[in-house]
Amino acid sequence: MRGAIEEGSGYKYLIVRPEKSNIMDLYRFYKSDGAPCFIETDDGDVVDHRWVIVVSIVVRKIIAVLGKPMEWVGYVVEFLLNLLSENGDFLGLIYNLLTGKAVMPRRDSTTFITAIGHLDGRIDLYKGDAMRKIREKIAKSGENDIQIGDKVLMDFCIIASKLAYENAKVIKNIVDHHWKMHFVDFFNCWNDFQKERSTQVFILCDKPKDANLILISFRGTEPFDADDWSTDFDYSWYEIPKLGKIHMGFLEALGLGNRAEASTFQNHLQVGGYSSKGILHNGHGITKHTLEGTGSTSRSYSEDKGHSSDIEEDSEEKKEFLPELVEMTAYYAVRSKLKILLKEHKNAKFIVTGHSLGGALAILFPTVLVLHKEKEIIKRLLGVYTFGQPRVGNRQLGRFMQSHLEHPSPKYFRVVYCNDLVPRLPYDNKTFLYKHFGYCLYYDSNYIEQEVDEEPNKNYFGLWYLIPEYINAGWELIRGITMGYTHGEEYKEGWFRICVRVMGLVLPGISAHCPTDYINSVRLGREEDDMPSSSI
Repeated sequence: MRGAIEEGSGYKYLIVRPEKSNIMDLYRFYKSDGAPCFIETDDGDVVDHRWVIVVSIVVRKIIAVLGKPMEWVGYVVEFLLNLLSENGDFLGLIYNLLTGKAVMPRRDSTTFITAIGHLDGRIDLYKGDAMRKIREKIAKSGENDIQIGDKVLMDFCIIASKLAYENAKVIKNIVDHHWKMHFVDFFNCWNDFQKERSTQVFILCDKPKDANLILISFRGTEPFDADDWSTDFDYSWYEIPKLGKIHMGFLEALGLGNRAEASTFQNHLQVGGYSSKGILHNGHGITKHTLEGTGSTSRSYSEDKGHSSDIEEDSEEKKEFLPELVEMTAYYAVRSKLKILLKEHKNAKFIVTGHSLGGALAILFPTVLVLHKEKEIIKRLLGVYTFGQPRVGNRQLGRFMQSHLEHPSPKYFRVVYCNDLVPRLPYDNKTFLYKHFGYCLYYDSNYIEQEVDEEPNKNYFGLWYLIPEYINAGWELIRGITMGYTHGEEYKEGWFRICVRVMGLVLPGISAHCPTDYINSVRLGREEDDMPSSSI
């Protein structure tokens, strides 16, 4: 089998390849007739999950067919949205066209906003002096634990998670000039399986010198990116001895392996860290030849501006890793930059956050830091906040990380809004392997907060929940239209967001995934007893 792990190593994996299957292959597999050509595994338990794999493959095949149309629709939609916004909406556009003053949007400019940004244009942080409260929290973090439901930190993280969908210039402009903080860098990183730069992450500090807070925000599932959605529905996993099974697509997004050569995961994920010897001598991992063949050197924002990246200054990292490896992949690029920042800012702690796919990467980043025994970095982790995050691994992984993220105080908080589909992926049942872990803060459609072990209707699909989901989608549409009147101008939803609410009448779980309801949940959320939730 190509990419097989050495016998007795303890590493196992399962790779599902939809492109190698047809209808008859799926039927025979479902009926347990013959060895499937579209699965590579050394785990016999796969027979317990046949129907789930079939559903996953069918969905991913549909997404693959729709991939190019989705991309084209995305370009058109974002161009039109920016064309309208930069010309003063429809009437302004007509006037500018007639007078020859129409402004054409440029995708890499400080004014070009993604579809996510147009769905929810809020960029202000929580009411009050947010950073002062956050700094006070950091100063006391050794004495008082982060409280579940800390509004200021949660709000900062969801706004930063939403901002991660924008281009580097937009992010820098908002961080430096609107938030009055310090933009550090933006990384556009290489996914060796997809053969493209499909992982984005930015880093900021609360101030340029003597910072108290470093924030790392991973970009999530982009609405018109078929690869992102296919990754969310992927069932492939890789098992690390004593750690557990981890979603393979998320590992690839962090740059920690390539399913085309499964042994690459073992090199990146061995306890204690990556072996540069493995790159140089045994042919596993990302090699210089690979880099030259794909043109895959990643770019940080500082490099795009014509300045050498700070990564080059970290001589210790250069000794440990090949420079090409450090620069090209999300995990190594962010870790290297984080080490520099923690050394520079002696009192700083860091937060990792993300929405959707970005949330999965946000929790996997410290997971791999723990695996690599980066104890000094983990000591300065203030918290991980994720929003609408899919499942990343099995129960064993959860138990392993809980011992590191719950003691001496909770550090991992997973926020779920109502019928959001993505936190219910990949599928989980009594015999299935994917399980959530961490503190789950669940908000219903009235923004009532509950602390739960698992969100209701954990797999989304089911006739029992079908009618309530559609009724709730209708309620959310009515609520969206009236929010500006009932809660103030800040909560008014534009026509584009209302259109997505209408789409929710067809598939409620997609509409509920938008960051809008996550921001509203944090800012308007109340506990079950109708008392305001605790804040800093």
